[in-house]
Amino acid sequence: MHSRTRAALTGLAACCAVLSAVVHLVIAPEHLEEMPYIGILFIVGSVALLLAAAGLALANSALAWWVGALVSGGMILGFALSRTVGLPSYHEQGWDPPYGLLSFLAEVGFLLAFFAWYGTRPARTPAAPVRTKVPAGR
Repeated sequence: MHSRTRAALTGLAACCAVLSAVVHLVIAPEHLEEMPYIGILFIVGSVALLLAAAGLALANSALAWWVGALVSGGMILGFALSRTVGLPSYHEQGWDPPYGLLSFLAEVGFLLAFFAWYGTRPARTPAAPVRTKVPAGR
């Protein structure tokens, strides 16, 4: 993959992670009052996304990519479940404009960048076995 493409994917993913984190931090206090465990999950997810964004910006580490992808996927899943079958003692209606749409777009954006990054990583080849040289005649 070209270094410009890699840099663009990394930048997109970091921006998406920060946007999703900020959106969730903005609405966390309201959810802490309404349903504390949802507010706590928003805060934990936001911290994880901010750490992932920092890891991408500073080192473009695979761990940061995976953390961001897992948290973004989990947030999308939680969003969908809370609006369909519901979560324990919690059921939300609609998209909660503008926060629902912003966070959803940011999380999908992160996942698209992640899949593009993952699909273009160089393939790892297994290390060749180390053979010791045996002196001739033995």
